[in-house]
Amino acid sequence: MEDKEKEAVESADTTEEAKTPDAEEAAKSEPEGKAEAEEAKEDAAKAEDKEAEETDSEEAPKSEKKLFKNKKKDKKDEKIEELEDKVKRQLAEFENYRNRTEKEKAAMFETGAKSVIEKILPVIDNFERGLESVSEEEKASPFADGMNMIYKQLLTELENMGVKPIEAVGKEFDPNLHNAVMQVESEEYESGFVAAEMQKGYTYHDTVVRHSMVSVVN
Repeated sequence: MEDKEKEAVESADTTEEAKTPDAEEAAKSEPEGKAEAEEAKEDAAKAEDKEAEETDSEEAPKSEKKLFKNKKKDKKDEKIEELEDKVKRQLAEFENYRNRTEKEKAAMFETGAKSVIEKILPVIDNFERGLESVSEEEKASPFADGMNMIYKQLLTELENMGVKPIEAVGKEFDPNLHNAVMQVESEEYESGFVAAEMQKGYTYHDTVVRHSMVSVVN
């Protein structure tokens, strides 16, 4: 009986001795496994950080290129707008110059035409005086008839140019059209009206070239 108990105790001790090295190895391997896991995590984190840095470094030049491209495009658009504005201003200046030149030409033409008309009017006056001096017998002569035709032709051409005689006799005196040289008594016209015309006046395109020389009823 005592021998069986001793064998049981020895087998238990052997079991404990067999288990102890394995427990120690397990205890040793457990921290080593944790360290390896932590080290693997750190390596993975470092790899992710490195990948993120590489991605950022790749995207940074792209963004800088894009920004540079936008700036370049903006400068190009600014230059185009500047040139367009310059062309518009030049066209406006040219249009103003053309309008001003046309007005100056028209004014010069009007002034020249008015000057020529002023020189022709005395010729018209002499024609009228000469025709009035022709007697009734001579009015039927070819010479008088020819002079009368030339006089009418001259008046027609002046009228086509815009020259018209000013109506005076029987009209109310207008200082813008008439030049009063005397006052007379009249039973035919009221006071302030033109009784007679001594020299015919003319207008050129509604501008007075020569005022009518008239007598006005007192």
